[in-house]
Amino acid sequence: MAKTVAWRPRAGDIPPQPGVYRFIDDNKRVLYVGKAKNLRARLSNYFAPLTTLHERTRRMVLSASNVEWTIVGNDFEALQLEYTWIKEFDPPFNVQYKDDKSYPYLAITMGDDVPRVLVTRNRNLPNARYFGPYSRAWAIRDTVDVLLKAFPMRSCSTSVYKRAQQTGRPCLLGDIGKCAAPCVGRVSQEDHKSIALDFASFMAGNDSRMLDSIRVRMTDAAVTQDYESAARYRDQIGAMETALAKNQIVLSEDVDADFFGIAHDELAAAVQQFIVRGGRIRGVRGWVVDKELDVDLGGLVESVLQNAYDDTAPPRDVLVPALPDDSTVLEEWLAQRRGLGARVRLRIAQRGEKAALAQTVETNAKNALMLYKSKRSGDFVARSQALADIQEALGMSEAPLRMECFDVSHLSGTNVVASMVVFEDGLPKKQHYRRFNIVETTDDTDSIYQVLKRRLAYLAAGDAVPTAPEGDSGATSDRAAVVATTSPEASPANAIARASEGDEAAAPVSKFAYPPQLLIVDGGQPQVNAAQRALEESGVSGIQLAGIAKRLEEIWLPDSDYPVILPRNSDALFLIQRIRDEAHRFAITHQRQRRSKDISSILSTVPGLGPSRIKALLQHFGSVARLKAATPEQMSEVPGIGQTTAAAIIEKLSQR
Repeated sequence: MAKTVAWRPRAGDIPPQPGVYRFIDDNKRVLYVGKAKNLRARLSNYFAPLTTLHERTRRMVLSASNVEWTIVGNDFEALQLEYTWIKEFDPPFNVQYKDDKSYPYLAITMGDDVPRVLVTRNRNLPNARYFGPYSRAWAIRDTVDVLLKAFPMRSCSTSVYKRAQQTGRPCLLGDIGKCAAPCVGRVSQEDHKSIALDFASFMAGNDSRMLDSIRVRMTDAAVTQDYESAARYRDQIGAMETALAKNQIVLSEDVDADFFGIAHDELAAAVQQFIVRGGRIRGVRGWVVDKELDVDLGGLVESVLQNAYDDTAPPRDVLVPALPDDSTVLEEWLAQRRGLGARVRLRIAQRGEKAALAQTVETNAKNALMLYKSKRSGDFVARSQALADIQEALGMSEAPLRMECFDVSHLSGTNVVASMVVFEDGLPKKQHYRRFNIVETTDDTDSIYQVLKRRLAYLAAGDAVPTAPEGDSGATSDRAAVVATTSPEASPANAIARASEGDEAAAPVSKFAYPPQLLIVDGGQPQVNAAQRALEESGVSGIQLAGIAKRLEEIWLPDSDYPVILPRNSDALFLIQRIRDEAHRFAITHQRQRRSKDISSILSTVPGLGPSRIKALLQHFGSVARLKAATPEQMSEVPGIGQTTAAAIIEKLSQR
């Protein structure tokens, strides 16, 4: 492989000024657009030796045939030009968005002579004010239905409105008080527009001031014995409070901010945006990002904000999980989008109620990413294609209808455990999961070797051998290094029953010996070589072995100098990622359970500390690490734990 591409421009030809660059292929298609404070320094990174480049960066450079650049005056101009070119050329190697254009919005058509309120997915209505987006159409329709009692403005279509004008009779909403009926002249167009402005102001977060104003009017009407008006104001207040009850107060009433949460891996990212106005969550938006090049969290934040505020103005505060390198320039760009000389602050929530809400947004993003991957892996057509692609990429004679993946987990070399998860037809087979307690090990490769050797021994025997839970007296001497335990996620009907030594009649048939077509280990070439050694020593044949390395998500095969690179958006890679992540999750869960058992056994030796108090301690602090770091005063906050007992606990934990 050449050190770099032949078309690399001379370093002296590239200016050191700030600017924007474009990688272009033979067909004059723009592959990637980027910006740089120093074009020469930035572009030199792309023309480093090809073997040192990130896999997707190398693929982009090899696909291109030229690079062009444009010098600009400053970083802000670079950001603007980059944003314009990305929108114009839609480069395939830039971050790709699968946006939520189908999410419903509440719109008020302020540009019309007689404004209308409606729930729509169309963001191109002329001179309309938009609120949202909302995750559920029915929820915002219910809110509008309630608010029409407080703000009786037009919500009917153009045809219904014109028919009412022609007949001189309002529709049903006019008769029941949910419309002021401008169609028949009950109110003037100016008065109706005033109602629409109040509706928009209420939705924009001015609810508390409006409620206070209406309460004053109600009181004044009651004092002057205008009870009809007072009753109308009372009903209006009730409708507004009912609508506000649907939007929980999460922050102070003067807070207008957008919260962004991002969960990402090497190939994709899920973004969640919570829109907070007047301290209430007024809308939720979510989308999925496909990452082509290796983009860090700060770079993702910059791209996400450009997409989020493409056609809408940002609030005063934008809270993100990480600040990009040029956050000052990005703030300037956001302020320009906001207009009217306003300022936009870009920051990270550090503590308090904002940090708690930011954590909630991040949790939603993690869940969205998990659902995105599960949906891709769960679709029958996608699964079939994924299995076929895996077969072709790995050179297998048949599709891997049964795949087993192994992962090792430990904490600084202690409590070493391993997991085996099983996917059949592209779906998890949880009743076949297994966990291993590794008693003696030197490193991850040795752990992989031991686990695979134990698992393959069942296949080499040719008979279904039942497994034994940890500590079972039936575990034979060949389990000194690795003890296999059944999965707690297995259903009772499929769980492997314990079998005492010599009681063959009592041993049920185990699915542990069912042979897979593909064995996957979490790791690169060293882990694959260790697994290959176990496979060769077992004498088992007909099983393909592969490893998935986390850094570049490449697939390693035995005795191969180069990895197999699956397309980043392929269902095959998503399926392999999912089984790897499931094996990691299952191993981590078991490892944490073992640590909890160990700490419980240590705490049980403290005088006066029984099972209930140990449980209360662990629940109070949430983790072993927090318990170890706690002071006697903090431990004394747990019911039943005094200063003396707390001191004894700290002394015992320090000896561990």
